[in-house]
Amino acid sequence: MQKKMTKESSILIAIRRLNLLRESRAKAFHPITALDGGAFKQRTRNSLLVTVSLLALIGCGNHDDSSAKPNQEQLPNVKIAQPLSQEVTEWDEYTGRIEAVNSVEVRARVSGYLEKLNFKAGDKVHKGDLLFQIDPKPLTAQLNFAQAELERAKSRHELAKNDLLRAERLFRAKAISEEEFDARSKGLRETSAAVHSAEANVYTARLNLEYTQVRSPIDGRIGRELITVGNLVNGGGADATLLTFIVSIDPVYVYADADERSVLKYRRQAHKKGQGSLGDELTPVELAVADELNFPHQGHLDYISPREDAATGTLMLRGVFANPDELLSPGFFARLRVRADAPYHAILLPDRAIGTDQAQRFVWVVNQDNQVEYRTVKLGAHIGQSHVIAQGLKPEEWAVIEGIQKLKPGIKVNPERISITGSDTEK
Repeated sequence: MQKKMTKESSILIAIRRLNLLRESRAKAFHPITALDGGAFKQRTRNSLLVTVSLLALIGCGNHDDSSAKPNQEQLPNVKIAQPLSQEVTEWDEYTGRIEAVNSVEVRARVSGYLEKLNFKAGDKVHKGDLLFQIDPKPLTAQLNFAQAELERAKSRHELAKNDLLRAERLFRAKAISEEEFDARSKGLRETSAAVHSAEANVYTARLNLEYTQVRSPIDGRIGRELITVGNLVNGGGADATLLTFIVSIDPVYVYADADERSVLKYRRQAHKKGQGSLGDELTPVELAVADELNFPHQGHLDYISPREDAATGTLMLRGVFANPDELLSPGFFARLRVRADAPYHAILLPDRAIGTDQAQRFVWVVNQDNQVEYRTVKLGAHIGQSHVIAQGLKPEEWAVIEGIQKLKPGIKVNPERISITGSDTEK
């Protein structure tokens, strides 16, 4: 701008001098007598030509000034930062399903009409709590009949025992035959067996009567009632009526299928630490459900299938998680991640700072002269929103974090130094 004003001032000064020269010459001659018409016109034409030339020169000067402006290219503005240096832990992520540690389908053991319901759908129940009451009157009658049969069997047994004692005395006195003595002896054994049979019938009848009270077999949370009061239920066998279900709530299992390479990696880690198996090491695992971004639930791996599924090439893993707030329900899909390696120190860059050039990955590095350098890098694990830089970058170097699209090797930039925060390594 200053150059433009200086050039215009010089031209204006030249015009003023030209005008002064023309006025001084005009004064030396009378406008009518000293010059004829042709000379006057010629002088006027020359003055106009000089003026037009000066104006053109001004225009050319303005044009040169505007054309010179694009040549003064502005340096690209970029944000640069040193890679984040910290301890990281690699995780393998899987999709799994939450299951209850204990899950029971409550079915009727005896037949009868449902008389009473002792819970509300979704209640927390404890082992031994009364859930359903089946009409006990028919089974009470069966118990009474069985007890009466037992008393009759005992009476017969007592009579057979007395007969055998008399037969023994008579047989010693040779008053009865050996055949009759054997019949009295076998009769005692028969009545003894009848007593045992009657006792078993009493036990069965009493047990069936107890089964009219359907109680919870485990601690957990109960589902809804699948049959209501007044309906006939069938007990025992494959056709037993399903009344409801109960699932345990704390802790819970999470099952996932892992590929062969990952399982081998977990097992080798366990052996490196002198452990016998993966379960012995209590390998840490973390869990997130559908509405969670991070992995807030902590647990451990307690089981790995001893056999691979040949159809899928995977092995089942199982993690155990505490569930005191009952947030985790059996049947939920969940994201499960297993620690893939022991924690180690690494440098990280955000994903947005890493470019892709066909099959290789690269970053832009800014040197002390604010020039950018194309640097190929080897990536490690993906940690949250960042990647571990395994090779190609040093912790003290400055990498371009924002503005990588407008760069090419060797150009100078206008860098703004920023810091990478820990949030870049979180999901």
